[in-house]
Amino acid sequence: MHEGARGVAGPAEPAQAVAVNIYDQVYHLRGSDPAYLEGLAQQVDAKMRAVAAGGGTVDSLRVAVLAALNLADELATARSRHEALSHSLRQAQAAVRSRTGSISGMLDEVLEERRAG
Repeated sequence: MHEGARGVAGPAEPAQAVAVNIYDQVYHLRGSDPAYLEGLAQQVDAKMRAVAAGGGTVDSLRVAVLAALNLADELATARSRHEALSHSLRQAQAAVRSRTGSISGMLDEVLEERRAG
């Protein structure tokens, strides 16, 4: 996992050990959130089992690589959707700011007319 990932202990966070089972292998991991690490391990295990069942392969290295590719594809898709949503949000915010400026200007004109009249 990369630095700063949720569950991975940083310099100021106490690391806790957790044993997880992935594709019938036990791995000892350390992190600040053992429950999160267990959840990740369950996801990896489930993905590996799905790949193995779908591909009929029993070679654990091949299963791991194919599972990693599947997870990388899911991550890339999620990042792309996130970027598209962020772009849409920025456009909506700009439109709201523009509309707010227009409404504010109209309100100023009405108030100015009332003061003058």
